[in-house]
Amino acid sequence: MASPLDDPSMERMFRGHKDSVTCVDFNPTSKLLASGSMDHSLMIWNLAAKGKCMRFVNHQDIVTGVQFCPIGNLVATSSKDRMVRLWKPSLKGESTVFKAHTAPVRSVAFSYDGAKLVTASDDKSVKVWSVSRRCFLYSLNQHTNWVRCARFSRDNRLVVSCGDDRTVRLWDTSSKNCINCFTDSCGSATYVDFNTRSTCIASSGADRSLKIWDIRTNKLIQHYEVHKASVNSFSFHPSDNYLISGSSDGTIKILDLLEGRLIYTLHGHKGAVLTVAFAMSGDLFASGGSDSQVMLWKTNFGTKSYREFLEQHSQRTATGFSPHQNDQQSPSDIQITPGVTDTHSKKPTIVEMQEASHQDLHSDNNIDIPESQSSVTTPRDAENLPKEDGNRKGGRGKLRKDKSKKKPKDKKKISKKHQEDGKAQETPEEVQTTQPTQPTQPTQPMQPMQQVAPPVDMQQSPVLNSILQHMVKQLEVLTQTLSMLEERLSLTEDKVHDCLSQAMPQTQTPRPGEPDKKLSKPT
Repeated sequence: MASPLDDPSMERMFRGHKDSVTCVDFNPTSKLLASGSMDHSLMIWNLAAKGKCMRFVNHQDIVTGVQFCPIGNLVATSSKDRMVRLWKPSLKGESTVFKAHTAPVRSVAFSYDGAKLVTASDDKSVKVWSVSRRCFLYSLNQHTNWVRCARFSRDNRLVVSCGDDRTVRLWDTSSKNCINCFTDSCGSATYVDFNTRSTCIASSGADRSLKIWDIRTNKLIQHYEVHKASVNSFSFHPSDNYLISGSSDGTIKILDLLEGRLIYTLHGHKGAVLTVAFAMSGDLFASGGSDSQVMLWKTNFGTKSYREFLEQHSQRTATGFSPHQNDQQSPSDIQITPGVTDTHSKKPTIVEMQEASHQDLHSDNNIDIPESQSSVTTPRDAENLPKEDGNRKGGRGKLRKDKSKKKPKDKKKISKKHQEDGKAQETPEEVQTTQPTQPTQPTQPMQPMQQVAPPVDMQQSPVLNSILQHMVKQLEVLTQTLSMLEERLSLTEDKVHDCLSQAMPQTQTPRPGEPDKKLSKPT
């Protein structure tokens, strides 16, 4: 029988966001992990044992998408504040702002050569931008509802997009035309992407489905229904042999695409899993959810050949079922509750990043924008601030205890198996930077930010929490409705302006011999 060490296991758990984690992405070397959240912040985690992490807080609304440039020197984020930002992942906190859309931006992605960006928005459009010139290139407009996601193919010749109009569209970047439209979805399409070789595209939906099309034949080749709720995100393994998916049912599923079956169901998040992403090395993947946590998982996919993995996995569970559309989930599936309490590592220091000002970039401006800088503390100052032991490293060794620090008072159960050993750590105090009031003044010393614990009733009342969540959802719907009305109002104003401009030329001087006629102003 294969060793349990061959199964995916949780490597570390990161706590720092104050609200749901909506997006994650690894840098090309798999040494940094970026995450965006509903708390309006971008965090970049250093995956080294004692690495620091940085927080960027210049977005004014929920961060909906994040991606590293293929070179690794830039990070792009999209937000519901209608902006797209290009960050330099450094302590200086430099960024460039794109005024991208007239409605919330749902996703952002680099082309594989790093020269272009593609964005998708609730204004029903997909837009392509130049990274080097920092300018708008062209727009793709055939969706009839909000566009949720857009991605480039590996050769940058195609763009795939999906949205609430229940379609998945394939675009030719040279002709700017939609060359194919897949309409097999029974609900809103939530996420879409190419596989590594760009021979197939996959989409997930609110109807709990995962579908894979071969774009060479334009045929649906695989259809999975393994989740019990909406599938929010997925990611292809670099080998294209596996796919991970995150769902609102609180689980992460790992699919064997060559065999066409489910092989792992992972439990770790308390609530919906909103985002998942493989590292380019293939031996790590990350997940984020509504519990405000980022989890780092380790696999054996990148170290073993597919045949070796298949032989070992066949000894652990029955392989006689297929999780396709008409099949049911087998009771013999491996249910993994990761033991994350075996070893502990110190939580990275959180450096609060905030810029003094930004340059706005319009779609019709081709001039490079100078990048602004923010004042931050030195590493020496950051080391003198209080830290907490919050990161977890899930191995199978003994528990390492730091005797110089007090244990946190709050305890949470991670799993029944490790109930006595596991202790969930509190979120560390975040380091807040202060900006100089004048350019000539030095940076003020930093003060640790005090955290206010929520009332006990708010922590223990699930009914109140559900009511608040419902109110938040209703407010989001109202906000989206107002944005649509604003867009329609602007279109109406443009039409009225055009009508007035066409009516004004009628007030010309009369010809010789003709009586002078006074035209009344149009109402």
